[in-house]
Amino acid sequence: MKKFMDNDFLLSSDVAKEIFASCKDTPIFDWHCHLSPKEIYENETPRDIAQLWLAGDHYKWSAMRANGIEEKYITGDASPYEKFKAWASCMPYLLGNPLYHWTHLELQRYFNIYEPLSEKTCDMIWENANAQIKAGGFKPRDLIEKSNVYCVCTTDDAADTLEYHALIAKDRSFKTKVIPAFRPDKALGIELSGYIDWLKALEKVSNTKIDSYTTLKAVLLTRIELFEKMGCRATDHAFTRVPYARASEDELNAIFAKRVAGETLSESEIDAYKTELLRFFAKEYHKRNWGMEIHIGATRNNNTRMFEKLGPDTGFDAIADYEVSENLTKLLDSMDVEGFLPKTVLFTLNPKDNYVLSCICGRFQNDDAVCKMQFGSGWWFNDNLDGMREQLKAFANLSAIGRFVGMVTDSRSFLSYPRHEYFRRIFCEFMGEYVDKGMYPYDMEILSKMAQDVAFYNAKNYFNV
Repeated sequence: MKKFMDNDFLLSSDVAKEIFASCKDTPIFDWHCHLSPKEIYENETPRDIAQLWLAGDHYKWSAMRANGIEEKYITGDASPYEKFKAWASCMPYLLGNPLYHWTHLELQRYFNIYEPLSEKTCDMIWENANAQIKAGGFKPRDLIEKSNVYCVCTTDDAADTLEYHALIAKDRSFKTKVIPAFRPDKALGIELSGYIDWLKALEKVSNTKIDSYTTLKAVLLTRIELFEKMGCRATDHAFTRVPYARASEDELNAIFAKRVAGETLSESEIDAYKTELLRFFAKEYHKRNWGMEIHIGATRNNNTRMFEKLGPDTGFDAIADYEVSENLTKLLDSMDVEGFLPKTVLFTLNPKDNYVLSCICGRFQNDDAVCKMQFGSGWWFNDNLDGMREQLKAFANLSAIGRFVGMVTDSRSFLSYPRHEYFRRIFCEFMGEYVDKGMYPYDMEILSKMAQDVAFYNAKNYFNV
């Protein structure tokens, strides 16, 4: 029987252990996350482990609901201790859930606590962790630096002022780079109820009246230029269903005017707007050598009752089920034909599409960049042992796994960096299995370089930071 989550956690062979030892201390490039630049700048000490661990974490909230925990102890007005105790009570029931491993990696790496969390150990861990927090070393910047993070790419709306990025950049005492990633989902979401309010916010920040699609593009170009000045190298876009419908500038101006007037748009009009605006963005990304991330397949706010009570991003999104190949291929091809397909990372939330996306990536590779088209890591509901292995298998079977840009944190928590260790252990075990079965040579020079590249260097070079 192996000891619980010891030094050889997830590593079953001597080769896998040796590969992991060669890459475990490699820096982290956090090129897709949802950390707050405001919190990084203000750099305040958390009140307690409940605030640090449970606030805003819809992964944990979903697990608590599955365990029948009353909402009062999840997003409600229960005390921090009561919420922590409720979370502790769930832990023994999460066998197989990545939250179980993430939780204990975070306790081990940041607090040096190796006891499994449960109702029995709840009070001891609560007191121990809070005493350490009070003693210092748990501010956002402390945790980032302790985690050996080279660069953080936050996810920022096109209308964001980026004021906190500017303030962080002036602080020479903080060594980690913090740069924005351009996420114009609200610009693309013309069908959404908040579109007009977002448009007004964009007008305010740009000091420009946006009275047409043509003007909207001009204003968005100024925003891209601001992001570029702030060091942006990555962009992000989320689609439940990939759109593809072409339209002229005149048609797009008419669609925009119709939406601003409060009229309902047809599905084809919505798709045409999204397609052409994304093509506009892609052309600008290509000029700047930015990486374009496309996350496909999340269906949002499925539980109407809870959405009306709590709002978005509270644990009620799910996996969508659409055919993605035809529209995605047409969209990428339209960019490639005209010579402005940027470096692109495709993520799928539905694992049925692993081979679809990995195969599509292979059809658009060229000499613009090494492995220009990337199949992104196991994301969200696939961000687990099986999901990561399945993504690695698809990538390895259809592409060059040694060129993979690796793991994304995709988190709002400053304690989430052990997820990179989790991924590295899984990847090193994956590599070790090929060597042990005689399917790849035992050459530690190559194996260690590949592990380090996938852990850090490939992403650093891909996003040109």
